Amino acid sequence: MLRYALIFFIVAIIAAIFGFGGIAAGAASIARILFFIFVVLFLISLVSGLLKR
Repeated sequence: MLRYALIFFIVAIIAAIFGFGGIAAGAASIARILFFIFVVLFLISLVSGLLKR
């Protein structure tokens, strides 16, 4: 999932360089959502791993 967030972030940067503002904004928002989902899942797995010990 973090890989997809990085891919969308790179697409957003490239689209912004070439002047495609709408595509850049859409890709950046998708990257941001995927990154936050990754962080939440990471924290859940971290807490569950600590509770199992």
